Amino acid sequence: MSRPITLFTGQWADLPFEEVARLASEWGYDGLEIACWGDHLDPWQGAEDDAYIQGKKDVLERYGLQVWAISNHLKGQAVCDDPIDERHRGMLSERVWGDGDPEGVRQRAAEEMTLTARTAARLGVKTVIGFTGSSIWKYVAMFPPVSQELVDAGYQDFADRWNPILDVFDEEGVRFAHEVHPSEIAYDYWTTQRAMEAIGHREAFGLNWDPSHFVWQDLDPVGFLWDFKDRIYHVDCKDAKLQVGNGRNGRMGSHLAWADPRRGWDFVSTGHGDVPWEACFRMLNAIGYDGPISVEWEDAGMDRLVGAPDALEFVRRSLFDAPTAAFDAAFSTR
Repeated sequence: MSRPITLFTGQWADLPFEEVARLASEWGYDGLEIACWGDHLDPWQGAEDDAYIQGKKDVLERYGLQVWAISNHLKGQAVCDDPIDERHRGMLSERVWGDGDPEGVRQRAAEEMTLTARTAARLGVKTVIGFTGSSIWKYVAMFPPVSQELVDAGYQDFADRWNPILDVFDEEGVRFAHEVHPSEIAYDYWTTQRAMEAIGHREAFGLNWDPSHFVWQDLDPVGFLWDFKDRIYHVDCKDAKLQVGNGRNGRMGSHLAWADPRRGWDFVSTGHGDVPWEACFRMLNAIGYDGPISVEWEDAGMDRLVGAPDALEFVRRSLFDAPTAAFDAAFSTR
């Protein structure tokens, strides 16, 4: 199989980086999608410290792993979010949180995103995955009534804050892959179109495709791949299971905890949910995506030490290469 399978380390950041590398190697993963939290990767240090970068490379080499992408969802979230509050304090470093002044937090988060681009380049990585945050997600219910001017201002705020960050990405030859996800500036099909327009369709800004969020929202993950085929910069492999239709469980989750059966949906182990994986993998072939397939483990109902290797085996069984040129030529002359 030409496409590597990696493990996203974000849900493993409670473990030391080397321990996650050891586990992933033993299970047979090809590499890691390294998260910029825990002790896994510090962009402030990585952007300047040669020995720090070499140390990360040494760990990867020791366990026979590679890295094609790094991720900084948590700091990216704080670039545009409004309000900035205790939720952010719980997920941001002290360096970014500082005194908690909201605009100061946004500025320091933006600075870290530029340093993430520089760190990626020093690691030899061309893609950074992350969130953008959104000043208008709080209006998603559209009540009390929201004016078009407020919505327009939110997209302008996104462009104003992210264009300078993307300038640094361009300088470093790195691309940002925004994960389309509720609470972001682009969270479904139409908001992705609008975000692309706001950013001027610049090539530094693309997409991380994670089908679980599409299933949750009743969107077509396969059609999305086709329509945005030139902007699919990275793929996260995560499943979701719907539990709606009984008159009680709704899509919004009802402020219930992960894995609570009353939620209406939940993330589950790959291959056990409602994502149409065969159609998705066929479409990835059709659009020519040849980058990594990164397993993102979020199943709160299964031990991750059991589920992560199981997910790897599922992806290996399910992935298949597109037809070769020789096959196409033979087929066309039948």
